[in-house]
Amino acid sequence: MASSAVSLKNDVSPAEWEARVNLAAAYRLTALFGWDDLVFTHISARVPGPEHHFLINPYGMMFDEITASSLVKIGLDGRKIAESPYDVNPAGFTIHSAVHAAREDAHCVMHTHSVNGVAVSAQEAGLLPLSQQSLGVLASLGYHDYEGIALNEAEKPRLVQDLGSNTYLMLRNHGLLTVGAAPADAFVAMYFFEAACMIQVRAQSGGGKLTPIPHQILDGIEDQIRMATRGLSPGALVWPGLLRRLDRRNPGYAD
Repeated sequence: MASSAVSLKNDVSPAEWEARVNLAAAYRLTALFGWDDLVFTHISARVPGPEHHFLINPYGMMFDEITASSLVKIGLDGRKIAESPYDVNPAGFTIHSAVHAAREDAHCVMHTHSVNGVAVSAQEAGLLPLSQQSLGVLASLGYHDYEGIALNEAEKPRLVQDLGSNTYLMLRNHGLLTVGAAPADAFVAMYFFEAACMIQVRAQSGGGKLTPIPHQILDGIEDQIRMATRGLSPGALVWPGLLRRLDRRNPGYAD
């Protein structure tokens, strides 16, 4: 499947176009960091405005070729509400629609099947306090038990309950999920989630006794993060640099 040659920039509002560019960048960065699973996960973002409209990847397009114009606009039912030459996978939006409907602040929902994330999700103890990267995640982490491929509408209330007001959700035997006010926030949250899982897997593979971080250090970690990022969200702080990296390595996402 080739990316769209027809730009939608002049056919949508400036706010929607900005959302499209940032979401397309998040898809390409996901591929650049090696977290993609062919075409089988999704990142969704709400279109600014009063309608509950969302943008999602065209089904069958690889993450590293997605563009702002190729993203498909859908409703909460996962069905297309705007003309597009691309298909979508409504079943793939099951998890995302549940979170978007329940969390007004979750303008972006990111879900991955990364090798490290799935490996830790299969561990009974889940994410352990083994690294600095894990601390911010552990301060806002929920768990959801595996119920099979996410096709069952009846699973939605349980998933929403397990996420609660958290930023991070570990889907047992399945993968990782983050939410954010924008693609930048969900992506950077996923970076730390994935890094914490990778560090855990590597630490465990060494075979030696592990040294967990004392639980009392977890208290106040969110205040420390705010100090370290000068009051900005990590997404706002890091996103411009990530876009510069993407412009060097895989330009064209803003088409």
